[in-house]
Amino acid sequence: MMQTSLVNRPKLTAYIITFNEADKITAAVKSVLWADEVLVLDSNSTDGTAQIATDLGATVKQISFTTFGKLRNDAISACQHDWVFSLDADERCTSAARAEIEQALANPQADAYWVPRRNWFMGRWINHSGWYPDYRQPQLFRKSALIFDDQEEVHESFRIVGKEGHFKAAIIQVPYQNLEQLVHKMQRYSTLGARKLERCGKSASMSKALGHGLWAFIRIYFIRRGFLDGWAGFVLALGNFEGTFYRYAKATTAKLNWSTPPDDHERK
Repeated sequence: MMQTSLVNRPKLTAYIITFNEADKITAAVKSVLWADEVLVLDSNSTDGTAQIATDLGATVKQISFTTFGKLRNDAISACQHDWVFSLDADERCTSAARAEIEQALANPQADAYWVPRRNWFMGRWINHSGWYPDYRQPQLFRKSALIFDDQEEVHESFRIVGKEGHFKAAIIQVPYQNLEQLVHKMQRYSTLGARKLERCGKSASMSKALGHGLWAFIRIYFIRRGFLDGWAGFVLALGNFEGTFYRYAKATTAKLNWSTPPDDHERK
């Protein structure tokens, strides 16, 4: 059951967007039950995510997925209170982050705050690879201060209206519980990325797929010192290579006829 909010601060909605997150949603919801409203925006999950969230005391609303940008805007519009804390299903708010949120709300110095994340992957904290402090997007903000691009399929772009601030206390992200989840996300995001390339009229080819993929690996593993994260850093760099490669490869091969080979008389 949600705890009573502090009297000396404005009320807060914590929202979480979900799709088949039954193995993650419990920890995420429990970490923000102190908020005045916990809102789970679910895109028609089939694994019981919505029921788990409801049983924990969250309010669940269904929103069909078209793009991540529109999903974010719809989620923010659904929030009851003027201040919003955004949490993904694979994230957990820490006690230190909660304390900083309470302080910020009691005496706001900004309209949108960036919150650092610490990532736990393959049994270790990721301190390099571009994953720490890993500011994803402002996660504490006034409803009117953050506007997403409705057209963005993935890796949403946004506009901040007002003053920005940065937290010191980090939340925790557990992005993958096994490598199967990493591969699944890579497949989904590379498909959305291929659609974005087509929508934006950007050219794609297999040589670009390889070149961009190699650069993604080099950037994560060498420039951002992923090699210091051991095998976990290598896996993350390789995952970035694959995601980037398949984004361009899917855009390149989307118009090929994959269904049937040519008839005998058409063979050369």
